[in-house]
Amino acid sequence: MHEEKPSLNPHPLSPYVAWAGKRNRDSICKVLKEKLPKTEGHVLEIGSGSGMHIIYFAPHFEHLHFHPSDMDESVFENIQRLKKEKGVNNVEEPIKLDVLSSETWPKPEEQLFEVIISINILQVAPFEVAEGIMQCASKLLKPGGFLYLYGPFKVNGGYNSPSNQEFDKTLQGFGVPEWSLKDIANLAKAAQINGLTFQEKIEMTSNNFSLFFAKL
Repeated sequence: MHEEKPSLNPHPLSPYVAWAGKRNRDSICKVLKEKLPKTEGHVLEIGSGSGMHIIYFAPHFEHLHFHPSDMDESVFENIQRLKKEKGVNNVEEPIKLDVLSSETWPKPEEQLFEVIISINILQVAPFEVAEGIMQCASKLLKPGGFLYLYGPFKVNGGYNSPSNQEFDKTLQGFGVPEWSLKDIANLAKAAQINGLTFQEKIEMTSNNFSLFFAKL
């Protein structure tokens, strides 16, 4: 029996976010197994929230070091709890990172990353957050590395499914102007401005997308 869908609530520790995370984590992990480096390296997650994704992925990639981050330090206790409960050894301590405040970013001379990932963030954030993610990735990715975004997105101004159109309408109904599906074309433009190249989109389950932006 499928778990009942909770009411929409974007708070990282909400039942809705936990439900959505469980629903999509295996399909994301399958894509990451194809795309992540096969040799030792470092992966930064922007907007780790509860830590459910990074703690789930990390045991599948024991050769990689995963770095959780979030602008909200109140979620760090949950990330550390999950790490301990699951016995995960290749997840580092969470760090505060606000993509709109560059002083919170890791210093490039101290740490660069092969991959940066951000999952299910942009539909409940202003577009300037997407721009901040691109700027941050441009500074912190190694040459040849990539930024991975996952979530529901618009495609050239339209929707890839009636359910995403309805979801976007629901988001906008909360009265928060920045809550809406972002368009892949606009993300590609923001990436280009920051020296990243939009390389690939993969259609995923639940009408979501995996998007890849490379630092060449």
